[in-house]
This record gives sequence, C-alpha cells and structure tokens, in this order.
Amino acid sequence: MRRTPIVLALLGALAVTGCSSSGAGGQQSAAPPASSAAPQGSGASFAVITHGAPGDSFWDVVKNGAEAAGKQYGVRVTYQGDGDPAKQSQLIDQAVSEKVDGIVVSMANPDALKEAIGKAVSAKIPVVTINSGADFSKQFGAITHVGQSEDVAGRGAGEQLKAAGVTKLLCVIHEAGNVGLDQRCKGAEQTLGGTVERLQVDVSNLADVTSKVTAKLQSDQQVNGVLALNPAIAVAARDAIKDAGSQAKLATFDLSADVVTAINDGEVLFAVDQQQYLQGYLPITFLNLYKSNLNTVGGGLPVNTGPGFVTKDNASQVAKLAEAGTR
Repeated sequence: MRRTPIVLALLGALAVTGCSSSGAGGQQSAAPPASSAAPQGSGASFAVITHGAPGDSFWDVVKNGAEAAGKQYGVRVTYQGDGDPAKQSQLIDQAVSEKVDGIVVSMANPDALKEAIGKAVSAKIPVVTINSGADFSKQFGAITHVGQSEDVAGRGAGEQLKAAGVTKLLCVIHEAGNVGLDQRCKGAEQTLGGTVERLQVDVSNLADVTSKVTAKLQSDQQVNGVLALNPAIAVAARDAIKDAGSQAKLATFDLSADVVTAINDGEVLFAVDQQQYLQGYLPITFLNLYKSNLNTVGGGLPVNTGPGFVTKDNASQVAKLAEAGTR
C-alpha cells in the first residue's frame, strides 16, 4: 500500500505522542497521552456508527479508540452500533438530522447504506468509512477509508496456513451479506493451494457455532484447517476442534484477550490483526483535521491499519495491550 507523506507524518506523530506497541507485524498502535488538563477543543461533534453489535469485543476496541481521540482533541464523540443495515441507516439519518460535524461509518453492507451516506454527503457532513466497504468509500463520497485490505489479509492468512500444512480449509462466515468476510475467504483461497469451503454461522449464537463446526469436522475428516473471521468465533471453533477430536489447525482474524491466550497456549496458530483501535482513533483525528484545517488524508486511497500477524512470538506483548482495551 503506497502511503502519502501526510499519512506517514500523522502516524508518526501518533506514535510519538502515545504509548505504542510493536505488536502484530511490527506495526505500532498509538494511544493518546494522559493529561490532567482537559484540552480546549473546537466543540465539534462526531458520530461513529458501525455494524458491530453492543458488547462485541472487537468493536469495543474501536469505540475505545474513537473515545480516546475525542478526549485528546476535546471533541464530542458518540458511538452506536447495529448489525441490521436498515437500523444502521436510520442511525446515520439521525446523525444527519442532528447536524453533527462528521460521521464515521463501517460498511459491511454498502448497498444498504448508500442512500443514508448520500444524505450525509449532500448535507456537507464529511464521512470517513472504516473497516468494511473500502471499494465503495470514494464512490459514496467519503473523504477517506480507514481499515485493512481484506483481499490482502486473506491472502496472507492463506499463505501462513499453507506453510502450516493445511490442505482443506473451513472458512467460517459469521455475518450474512458482509462483503469483507467473503473477501477474506476468497483471499485465503487464492494462496492456500488447496480447497476452501465456507460455513455460514450466526455470531449471536456461539453454542450453535461450536455445534456446527464440530459436526462439519466429524463428517469431513479431510478438513485439516479452520479459519475464523472473528475472535468470538475463533474461541467457539477451538472448542469445536476439541469436541470433534480433530487435529485441524486453527487461525483467526482479529484479537481478543481470549484469542491471545489461545495463541500463547498453542491452540490458535495466529491472528490477523487489523489494529482496530486505529479504526476508531484515526477517523476522529482526520475529521478533526478536516474541520479545523480542511485537511484530507490518503489522496483517494485507503489508509491501511493492517494486516499484521500475532503469533506465539509476540502474543505476550500484545496480551497486556488487549487487557487494556487498545488491541
């Protein structure tokens, strides 16, 4: 990913002013410094609206990043999440009606959000997209996209699984219609050199996830690898591998404290880390710069926060940060 000088400068500044970790793939995650004095902000109000369900460990870290940036810059940040794209659209419409100064939105289902995002752009409210839907961000009028290339991340996961000896992979999709999840599976398929089979599950019913993965492993013993696309799914898949008496190797996308522990214990090979804290922190930074100085970032290209890889070699370092809610 080619980065513009301003992106490099901004990320460098964040690394200097915050506490950082070499974490996954040597990438650094920045947290703002503590301050006893409240910053004198612009009075701006920014709304973060994602497709993450309340209590989801991944999205909790995104929220933490956005709120930390809000405190640092002295701006008001609200966070709301809903996995139903129709309800997510309503939340965007509500933010537009409240005349916020900027909107951050994840686009797991871009087509369903196109109209609502268009209303924000027409109202001259700057939009930064995050996480999913990078291919649609510029088309919908967003000023930039912050996230990782799901295709690139998927290919990286496939390469590592191939090196581990996986020849038939079960790719577990936990959100129907999420374009980013399908891109991850496709990417893994391109580099694995073996067979990739998809299994649709419901992230809101983890017991059923374990049951379905167990049944698949028992019925098809040629499956010797499982790729989860969510940390909660990874934990459910770990339990399924044990229940099935399978020797399948497990990898996942994204981090949680449980996943880091599982990597340390040798139950998970690796986690693809998109550093979601930055997906909350950077958009607020960019919107604040846009409001105060009309700066735009990325030059029409996404700002990548990953992929990096957390393995047993660096999991102990990342574990402390995961417990703090920044990884």
